[in-house]
Amino acid sequence: MLILRRAALSALWLLAAVGVLCGLMWCATAAGLLKPLIVVSGSMEPEIMTGDLLIDVKVDTGSLQPGDVVSLRSDLTQDIVTHRIVSIRQVSDDEYRIAMKGDVNDASDPLDYVVGETVWQPTARLAGWGRILQRIATPAVAVPLVVGMLGLVGLATLIPAPVRRHRGTADDAAEPKQDALS
Repeated sequence: MLILRRAALSALWLLAAVGVLCGLMWCATAAGLLKPLIVVSGSMEPEIMTGDLLIDVKVDTGSLQPGDVVSLRSDLTQDIVTHRIVSIRQVSDDEYRIAMKGDVNDASDPLDYVVGETVWQPTARLAGWGRILQRIATPAVAVPLVVGMLGLVGLATLIPAPVRRHRGTADDAAEPKQDALS
């Protein structure tokens, strides 16, 4: 039973660490510091693959150049598109017009993107993690995962911890132990 308890506790600590990491990511996303994006098309392959997880941060639009990759909301589809900048020009003090194109696409995106002083730019790409997150979020996986975690909590709390013996001093060994019944 001791091995089972230790395995359950180890799994719980691992899940707790993952939970803390997810909580930190959620806080950073809610605060507008990060934008995690799951890649759903192959328009940027092989550099950015379908199913990858991108972690975007805000950057100053004025610092961008053709060739940079950014994530912008399309006025045509209302989806966020992550493509490479073909051209960028400032149209006013706080407005820019950006033309983009996917690396494997034959033509540029149909509409230019009109953006403000900051845009989202991928700073990290986690290969395949987007597919994993999408799969975990489905009820067919999430429900058994929660039930399994509850089972681990039950194992860790219901199986008693081993009794630890008090290590005494040399004086304790010289004195005879008194029986609790005498």
